[in-house]
Amino acid sequence: MTQDLNSAAADARSEIVRVGTSLFDRGYVHASAGNISAKLDEGLGHLITPTDAALGFLDPERLALVDAEGVQVAGDRASKTLTLHRRIYEADPTARFVIHTHSTHLVALTLAGVWHQDDVLPPITPYYVMKVGHVPHIPYHRPGDPRVADLVTERINSRAEQGTSIRAVLLDRLGPVVWGPDAAAALAVLEELEETARLWLTTDRKPAPLPDDAIAELRDTFGAAW
Repeated sequence: MTQDLNSAAADARSEIVRVGTSLFDRGYVHASAGNISAKLDEGLGHLITPTDAALGFLDPERLALVDAEGVQVAGDRASKTLTLHRRIYEADPTARFVIHTHSTHLVALTLAGVWHQDDVLPPITPYYVMKVGHVPHIPYHRPGDPRVADLVTERINSRAEQGTSIRAVLLDRLGPVVWGPDAAAALAVLEELEETARLWLTTDRKPAPLPDDAIAELRDTFGAAW
């Protein structure tokens, strides 16, 4: 078990550091805002960035290692959003990588007003529909408030009951939380979500959504979760 844990943790540490550096270099994160986690193999727990860590300058050996029961066993003190990350993994069995940022245009969107509470942005591009899908708005709570985990879990379960899945939520004044089966998938959601928010805001929120028949075609052709 120790060998399995060490091997899985080493790979996950490298991915978290790589993603944090990439996000920082491209301006998706700043200062010590945001956090990243990875779910290890079944029963081996999670790795998550430490509280107040600068994502662009992560030390892989200082990442917080948390066991399957949520008890920290190594590394610096885990991010205050650990509960939220763990609940996402529990609610969506396909999730293996979670990213939370304070991306500028998405935080600005919550300040200016989201499109709808169930869909923070209208489906204005085909790749938003295909790569992101529905993104609900989560009302403001202080950073690390455990009630946010309840609200996000409720949204994941509600969409699942409707036959669709979600890959992201938008926390009011705090930014997006996205997840996926691996780092690449989670990054793709984050990038498309932030760039769509940029488009929406820089066009003065005027573009009309794609028509229903266009969305139906994306759903039928590409399996878009909309």
